[in-house]
Amino acid sequence: MSVALATIFGFRTKSWRPFRNVSQLVIGSSLGLYFSPEIGQLIVSLWWVIVLSILWALLVGASFGNVLYRLHGKDIPGLTRSACFFSGAIGGASEMTNLAAREKGRTDLVVAAHSLRVMLIAIVIPFGLNALGFQGNPVLSPIAKEIVPMGMVLMYGLALMAVWVLHRWGRANPWFLGGLGVSMALSLTGHTLTAVPTWMVNASQLLIGVSLGVQFSADFIKTAPKWMLSVSVGTLSLIAVCCLFAFGVSKLSGIDTLTMVLGTAPGGIAEMAITAKVLHLGVPLVTTLQVCRLIAVLILVEPLYKHLYKETPVTDSPEVL
Repeated sequence: MSVALATIFGFRTKSWRPFRNVSQLVIGSSLGLYFSPEIGQLIVSLWWVIVLSILWALLVGASFGNVLYRLHGKDIPGLTRSACFFSGAIGGASEMTNLAAREKGRTDLVVAAHSLRVMLIAIVIPFGLNALGFQGNPVLSPIAKEIVPMGMVLMYGLALMAVWVLHRWGRANPWFLGGLGVSMALSLTGHTLTAVPTWMVNASQLLIGVSLGVQFSADFIKTAPKWMLSVSVGTLSLIAVCCLFAFGVSKLSGIDTLTMVLGTAPGGIAEMAITAKVLHLGVPLVTTLQVCRLIAVLILVEPLYKHLYKETPVTDSPEVL
């Protein structure tokens, strides 16, 4: 936030790209460690719930982006279809910002939309459930993770190889997906090499925050009120429809409704997992649903955008779907 404000008020802020890349590698590898063999069995047994949640996330994200474009396609200077689409997509702020930049969209609007959405969800859902007195059954069995220096060297060596392959393949966000894919594959097979130190995760989050903050500009002040108002109303609407979706899936699957609410909430993985832990809900399932959705969105959202709007110029009229 401080970097964003400094950038908006005219200070010359910069972010070194290798810092952001390494930070994405660390965050990805830390998330992959959630996937123990037991979680792998859980994924297999609930595959249809995960697939349904992914399809739902793509649908509501694309719809949200379309609404944003119809509302502001004419009155916000430089606003493109891509900026709206990736602002509405249910994914990480850093990843969606990168994708918007590839499609020549205004990255400051994308960063602002995702930051505000995560903040609102992190406030509304946890405090709402807690205020209503909801509690679940304790199902979390924490597993100690030891930091092994040589294991860390090996894991990140493999991750860098994966990054190289993904980069050659032309995939977006190869650093995040490379770290996530390697640590997840190791964890699912029961070969966890090391834990990721907390200080590394915290430092990575800080550096990613800086890389997002420098995306803002002085022009954002002029467009902020109307854009942020639309994102706020849209986020509250997303929370409502996602709760209805979670209720329906819980009735079909037998999964606790509150667990499904957190698992399908359009918010951050860490915030929803922490909320599940505090309320004694299904932390492994919440984490699984959130991480699987993030992976799928990162892989599918760019091809989906090109499929939907491949014939549409980036400066198209907001009346065109």
